[in-house]
Amino acid sequence: MANYLDKAIVLAKNYLFTGHERSVRAKRNILASFLIKGCSIGISLLLVPMTIDYINSSRYGIWLTLSSIVAWLSFFDIGLTQGLRNKFAEAKAKNDDNIAKVYVSTTYALLGIIFSLLWIVFMISNSYINWSDVLKVESEMQSEISILAIIVVSYFCMSFVLKIITTILLADQKPAKSSLIDLLGQIISLIFIFVLIKTTEGSLIKLGIALCVSPLVVLIAANVLLFNGPYRKYRPTFSTVKFSYSKSLFNLGFVFFVIQLANIIQFQTANIIIARSFSTEDVTSYNIVYKYFSVLNMIFTIFLTPFWSASTEAFHKNDINWIRNGIKKYNQLNILMVLAGLVMLIFSETVYRLWIGEGKVSIGFTLSLFGFLFFNTSIFGGKYVSFLNGISALRIQFVACLISPFLYIVSAMFFINYLKMGVYALFLASILSNFNTFILAPIQYHMIVNKGKGGIWLR
Repeated sequence: MANYLDKAIVLAKNYLFTGHERSVRAKRNILASFLIKGCSIGISLLLVPMTIDYINSSRYGIWLTLSSIVAWLSFFDIGLTQGLRNKFAEAKAKNDDNIAKVYVSTTYALLGIIFSLLWIVFMISNSYINWSDVLKVESEMQSEISILAIIVVSYFCMSFVLKIITTILLADQKPAKSSLIDLLGQIISLIFIFVLIKTTEGSLIKLGIALCVSPLVVLIAANVLLFNGPYRKYRPTFSTVKFSYSKSLFNLGFVFFVIQLANIIQFQTANIIIARSFSTEDVTSYNIVYKYFSVLNMIFTIFLTPFWSASTEAFHKNDINWIRNGIKKYNQLNILMVLAGLVMLIFSETVYRLWIGEGKVSIGFTLSLFGFLFFNTSIFGGKYVSFLNGISALRIQFVACLISPFLYIVSAMFFINYLKMGVYALFLASILSNFNTFILAPIQYHMIVNKGKGGIWLR
């Protein structure tokens, strides 16, 4: 037994500490991300029942609804952080620390201005918003919800600026450290709520403070520690804010913004189409299948996250062989994901019954089958999209994302109204509208990496 353990340790060390420096860095981050994400999911699961116990399920619904409404403020980021991720990685690959610092400082300034203006507009308009009508609750709660809205909006506006540090970590191929910042905020929130449960009566305002202040404290600490430590040379200053560089950030950021918007429109409209064409019970069935098979995507994303910024570095250093080897390994991982997905599909009915409860939801095999197909096509193309995102070759993806939301809605309605398909039509429509991911992106990768083509392929 000891010999097998020793061999396992040796194999683990060889896996984690041998190979190309870029690959070793990625493997360590993947392992650390698994541990951190596992803890994060565990805390998220614990927070739900604790929060409901503290304020009751009705008030928890108010918190979730208000948070969802405010979360749409994220669109005002306009893709700037994604643009910074690429520009910072490019500058580092070229050993141009001065330009990297300019991009960091300029992004902090731009987002600081944008979200300060948003905060001021909200503070002026908040007194005119009848939150009790918006959320369909008792009028007596208007004052409490109004104060909660101020807390939540203030948190979102501050966090979007402070979270630039997590973008820098991602650009520097350190996604595990970026996830760790989120985890620490969750841990403090968990402790905060535990204390509130033991010492106070349920209060939406106190809940808002607990869940908003905790991550802000961690983000502020991360900014101070990292910009006075390993990222001192990139620390933002007023003197290095150059709005002339904002054009390249906005141009790249706007493309990422459109791509993100297309994905959100597709996902958000699915529930509306199902509710109007079928029933709200079918919305539940669709989302259960979606969440079940999205586990595959979550696992694959942990492996894939380091590849984006690593591709940026490798491409600008003309290390094409490393990119080819990376894609080859992800293709091997794809095979494992398909096999795992098949096992999930075979046992899906049993899992649904154990997870949701006997007889509570009716989910046909066909719906699960198309859920399996959708996520596996997305996973297959994901590595190519990640590479193209990393080298900012976004023109083709941008044009595809202008088409995909319309294709999704039209094809979904055609399948439902004319071909009389069931809820699985939404997954089929998603597959068709996702044509860039599993058709165009692999072709574009092939033309750039294997054929050495430029032009439209690199734009």
